[in-house]
Amino acid sequence: MVNLSGPFEQIIAELQQRFQAQREAFVANPMPPADQRIALLDSLKARLLSDQDALIRCISEDFGNRSADETLLAEMLPTVQGIRYTRKRLRRWMKPSRRHVGLAFMPASARVIYQPLGVVGIIVPWNYPLFLAIAPLVGALAAGNRVMLKLSEATPRTSQRLKELLASIFPEDLVGVVLGEAEIGMAFAKLPFDHLLFTGATSIGRHVMRAAAENLTPVTLELGGKSPVIVSADVPLEHAAERIAFGKTLNAGQTCVAPDYVLVPRQRVEAFVEAYRRAVQRFYPQVEGNPDYTSIINARQQQRLQGYLDDAREKGAEVIALTAEAAGRRMPQALLLNADDSMLVMQDEIFGPLLPVVPYDRLDDALAYIAARPRPLALYYFGYDRREQEHVLQHSHSGGVCLNDTLLHVAQDDMPFGGIGASGMGHYHGHEGFLTFSKAKGVLVKQRLNLARLIYPPYGKALQKLVYKLFIR
Repeated sequence: MVNLSGPFEQIIAELQQRFQAQREAFVANPMPPADQRIALLDSLKARLLSDQDALIRCISEDFGNRSADETLLAEMLPTVQGIRYTRKRLRRWMKPSRRHVGLAFMPASARVIYQPLGVVGIIVPWNYPLFLAIAPLVGALAAGNRVMLKLSEATPRTSQRLKELLASIFPEDLVGVVLGEAEIGMAFAKLPFDHLLFTGATSIGRHVMRAAAENLTPVTLELGGKSPVIVSADVPLEHAAERIAFGKTLNAGQTCVAPDYVLVPRQRVEAFVEAYRRAVQRFYPQVEGNPDYTSIINARQQQRLQGYLDDAREKGAEVIALTAEAAGRRMPQALLLNADDSMLVMQDEIFGPLLPVVPYDRLDDALAYIAARPRPLALYYFGYDRREQEHVLQHSHSGGVCLNDTLLHVAQDDMPFGGIGASGMGHYHGHEGFLTFSKAKGVLVKQRLNLARLIYPPYGKALQKLVYKLFIR
């Protein structure tokens, strides 16, 4: 694996050397067979399973406390299931697809073949340091690529453990791991990858895309933004509140598709607050010493969230704490009422356990409120009326949608995952991941018989005029 040390210029040189080694290895084996790719996925899955206790422990230590069950549910389960899903279907995905050839161009055949791109770069965030490293790695390896990963400096124990784990399976000219601070990440983004996938904040995504543009490197950006929830006028509030609370409390809200704010019919706000309070307190009767309650990742993120609270209070918001204060970085879950656009909590992605409640009068008012803001990574609607569900789908834009639930669309391997606008671009997961990391190359095949020569110059012949008459109409 990549072991970066020394002055910055030396680090850059090492990065470039590692990249070049992968590029040369790819040239030597540009189309790995299915058996080889499947064997790599099987080895990865086996090692993840054997190492899962150590990974759970490292992630918890990096967070200050991360619920072991949350790591199992939100990282290990989708990672392992994603590998199983991919390996089962990989041979079918790799097969060339036959395409139609127009009568005017016969005799010929056409097909699309799916070629590995080459060397893929993956920049991994801290909030799900296992799943958001391995899920894109699986797609890139399934497509036959070489891969370099830049792991997060905010989760040093997990990053080091993953580095050792991957080194035990893959040669470094197949999978290389880079550790280091933010400046190393930007140097990484400047390498001339054949594709670069970044997961993280929108603000950082802009810098990554700018760096990649120097090499015309195509990018997949998985960002985030303010994912809204709409509670309908007639959905049972106990149903909605429980499912929203699960999505918001998982990982202490440090999830790119976590509910960011909830739009509630004006006459139902008070009842929603009480239903949500009951749900949260049922999940977490106490916070202090509770191993199920995840901490904020570090002091800087906790200070950012506390700054949102202080700013909101100063500008007139009512903060309703739902869980008690606790030692360390176990930040209480809280609802915010009377929040408005002047407040930081309504301007920036929250990425924590704070949930503003915004009243609305008509469903179209809620949709207009969402449409006036940057397009989010996820949108959640709670209501059982199928016509209203369809109305929401047709009159909103987001990376993905859950109707009557939160988060779980991300774990569906047979659906693409990706943002739109400020929440990102491109897709991965499942088949879309294979396609993202492949070049779909069109191939037209002709043999000895060449009827096209009948339309070669000189022009003006009767047969050419007949061709125009038959096919240009």
